[in-house]
Amino acid sequence: MRLDPTRVLVTGGAGFIGSTLCDRLLRDGCQVVCADNFSTGREANIAHLRAAPGFQLITADVVEPLEIPGPIHEIFHLASPASPVDYQRLPLETLRVGSAGTDHVLALARAKNARFLLASTSEVYGDPLEHPQPESYLGNVNTVGPRSVYDEAKRYAEALTVAYHRAYGTDVAIARIFNTFGPRMRLDDGRVVPSFIAQALAGRPFSINGTGKQTRSLCYVDDMVDALLSLMRSPHRGPVNLGSTDEMAVLDIAGLIADQTGNPLRFVYAPLGQDDPEKRRPDTRLAHRLLGWSPAVGIPEGLARTINWFRTDLGSFR
Repeated sequence: MRLDPTRVLVTGGAGFIGSTLCDRLLRDGCQVVCADNFSTGREANIAHLRAAPGFQLITADVVEPLEIPGPIHEIFHLASPASPVDYQRLPLETLRVGSAGTDHVLALARAKNARFLLASTSEVYGDPLEHPQPESYLGNVNTVGPRSVYDEAKRYAEALTVAYHRAYGTDVAIARIFNTFGPRMRLDDGRVVPSFIAQALAGRPFSINGTGKQTRSLCYVDDMVDALLSLMRSPHRGPVNLGSTDEMAVLDIAGLIADQTGNPLRFVYAPLGQDDPEKRRPDTRLAHRLLGWSPAVGIPEGLARTINWFRTDLGSFR
């Protein structure tokens, strides 16, 4: 049994999930090394942690080999652009962080004898023909479409993670993260929740791509962090779907945000983006069976918390 504090590396630790995870790890008594190149993460997300005991920030791009003195017991590999706005702006960087970046972080995990958790994505399923999506579903992915740089980077990262385990015995886990939302998202992130909140707070109509009848299942960030910790501290490799099974049409998400902000429910329509999934909902029975995990925060409560955060901190977190 280890007596010294668990020392944890979080790559992409200045992102909205990563920084929330850093908060939780510190509260749990861990020492935290946060690595980020701030291409999409923000210093404001971790500014309150800079002076916290046990917290260390490393400004680094994992596309280059990563050297960290001292022990590392656990690695959460979250580094990657994750929204369409970001990975279409940074296509080559997204592919490199999924390939070379994942390789470098896995090599560090091997050298440190650390457990490695890959933050993969529901995007590995593409625009799914099977609904809901179980971990056994192999996907419907366009390898040359506008979303392919992210989809294929994560699919390669999964293959590389499993290869390290098979070749070297590296202790690994793969989390397939479905739509997650909450405080510290950027308003210009391009995903549905921050986009709708930004429009509502500005008194603008909601922008709807396609008919708005396409569905999303939204998981609040605190629940996702609980799930990631549960998987890390379990013996399971996965992949394991992590997300909410509460599926809502995009139009209904806009309606909830309109009700909670007092913004009139008005719409402006645009064509649906190429390969934008019509349906997205995880089959989470494996997570429930292996981890005993299911989300605790419903969509209305999570949206209320997120809207309140944006209202309070909007000036500091643009």
